Amino acid sequence: MSEERPTIRLDKWLYFARFFKTRTISARAITGGHFRVNAQKVSKASLAIGPGDTLTFTQADNIRVVEVVDVGKRRGPAPEAQTLYLDKSPPKPKEYVPKPERAGRPSKQDRREALRLKGKTE
Repeated sequence: MSEERPTIRLDKWLYFARFFKTRTISARAITGGHFRVNAQKVSKASLAIGPGDTLTFTQADNIRVVEVVDVGKRRGPAPEAQTLYLDKSPPKPKEYVPKPERAGRPSKQDRREALRLKGKTE
């Protein structure tokens, strides 16, 4: 006799795993057509998923690839929610943000240099 694999609705699991703040938001994201379960496009929030399934979706500006480890029983704290999945997302590239050379209040040396350039002396 083979045991049945535990399953849960996709929108409910996304809510339990804390990817979305509410089930309604997760259902809207799924019906938007930007979700894949095991490389197959899905558009129904009621799709049953279980351990071993791989989800691919966008969240904010990130592409998330997640393997379902457990279905979960409730929406618990974040550490509990992180045990429901294994994150296989590609690392996000770091953005280069140049620092301004001089930020904030000018130093005493900067003020003296500015006065010297204006032809004024202290």
